[in-house]
Amino acid sequence: MNFTTPALRRLLAASGLMLMVATSVQAQNVAIVNGKAVPKARVDALMQQVARSGQQLPPDADQRVRDEVVLREIFTQEAERRGVARSASYKAQMELARQSILIRELFETYKTRNPVTEAEAKAEYDKVKAQNSGTEYRARHILVASEDDAKALIAKIKGGANFEDLAKQNSKDPGSGENGGDLDFAKPEAYVPEFGKAMVALKKGELTETPVQTQFGWHIIRLDDTREAQFPSFDEVKGQLTQRLEQGKLQAYQEKLRSTAKTDYKFSN
Repeated sequence: MNFTTPALRRLLAASGLMLMVATSVQAQNVAIVNGKAVPKARVDALMQQVARSGQQLPPDADQRVRDEVVLREIFTQEAERRGVARSASYKAQMELARQSILIRELFETYKTRNPVTEAEAKAEYDKVKAQNSGTEYRARHILVASEDDAKALIAKIKGGANFEDLAKQNSKDPGSGENGGDLDFAKPEAYVPEFGKAMVALKKGELTETPVQTQFGWHIIRLDDTREAQFPSFDEVKGQLTQRLEQGKLQAYQEKLRSTAKTDYKFSN
């Protein structure tokens, strides 16, 4: 037998609804600090900030962020109680923070709405590849301090001495000396003009007849091999090219905003 009256049933139903609402609201909060709710949305926002910074999140990141959010609420309440928010220093810093957030969101929105297309990235790839095409030269050299020392070493090499051994024993270039003078493959433009000009004049296996002087000293150069310039595939460098183009677009947008703004200020550059 049901002893509840219609009015009581309505009261119980309302109480149940209120309990459900309270439980739902509580689930949206991390904690209650001095009677004030700390919303879970703050945890989510802080987690996004950490993830956006590129840092690797530790296994207990969620708990650490929750701790941080609750501590911030505790400290913030105390700062407000002491009237910190009314200070000139606080207001000035808040204005700078407001500007920083607005600017960051402005640029993020611009990048989202102006993405680098596949065609743009491919066109940039073709341009860079064309600039880096041509012949690469693999040379060895021995760097010494005087012309006489260089001539003496050339005579030894022509007499049958091993070039690699002489480079290890005599070269003043620490980078290549210990590798027998090996400079690996590179384009002539990678070297100072005097060195590059002498190197390209050689045939494979040839040695410079006379020492080559540069700002670093005197060189004996031997050309070991040549090849067409190597270049990575589009897929290998697509990410780097896209990032560079994104930066270029953003810089152009920033410059447009600066140049069209009405101001009496004169920028330094």
